[in-house]
Amino acid sequence: MNVLSEVAAFYREGGLFMHAVLAIGLIVGAIIFERLFVISKAMSINARTFVETIVGHARRGDWNSARLAAMQYRTPLARVAQAMLESGAQDEEGLQRAADDATTLQLPDLSKRLSWLGLLANSATLIGLLGTITGLITAIAGVGEADAATRSARLSAGISEALHCTAFGLTVAIPTLIVQGWFISRVEELGDQIDQLAIRLGKVMSSPAQSAKPGVLPMQNSGNAAPLRRVAGDAGMR
Repeated sequence: MNVLSEVAAFYREGGLFMHAVLAIGLIVGAIIFERLFVISKAMSINARTFVETIVGHARRGDWNSARLAAMQYRTPLARVAQAMLESGAQDEEGLQRAADDATTLQLPDLSKRLSWLGLLANSATLIGLLGTITGLITAIAGVGEADAATRSARLSAGISEALHCTAFGLTVAIPTLIVQGWFISRVEELGDQIDQLAIRLGKVMSSPAQSAKPGVLPMQNSGNAAPLRRVAGDAGMR
C-alpha cells in the first residue's frame, strides 16, 4: 500500500497536465500490445529453416512440395514465397518483380501505427515541459505573497508540479521510443529475410538447369513419348 500511496501522491502533485500524459501513456500501451501481437505473429517461423526448405525443394524441382511448404504458414515470408512460386515467371527479373509486389502488400501492415509511437513520445515530453512551465509560473507567482507561510507553500507546490510533470512525461516518452526502435528493427529484419528469400529462390527458379517450372511437371521421356506437361489447375480435370 505504501507504494500505491506514493504513486498516487506523485501523480497528484504533478498538476493538471499529468492527466494528459497519462492518457498518452494508455494509448501508447494499447498500440504496443497490438503491434507486439501482429509483429510476433508475422515472425513466428524460423526464417532460415523456411528459406532452406523452400530453396531445397525448388533446387530439386519439387515444386508441389515447395508450394505446400509455403502454404503451411500465413506469414509475410511465406506469402512472398508463394507469390513467386505461383507467378509463372521463369526469368529472374519477373520473379523479383513478383516478390517486390508481394512484399509491398505485406510489409505496410507491420509498419502501421509505428510512427504514432514517436509522435506520442514527443507529445508526452512536450506536455511534461508544459507542466514544468505552469509549475514555475505558480512558484514565481507565490514569491510576491506577503505571508511567508503562503509564499513558501506556493513556491513548494509550483516546484513540485514542475518536476513531477516533467518526470512523468519522460517516463512515458523514453520507453516508448525504445519500443518503437525495437519494432522498426524487427520489421527491417523481416524485410532482409524476404530479400534473401527472393534472391535465392529467384536464382534457383530462373536457372537453366531446372527442367521444370511452377505449374509444369518435369519432362519425362520414355521411348518416343512426347514430354508430359501439366498446367497448374488441371488436376481437377479427370
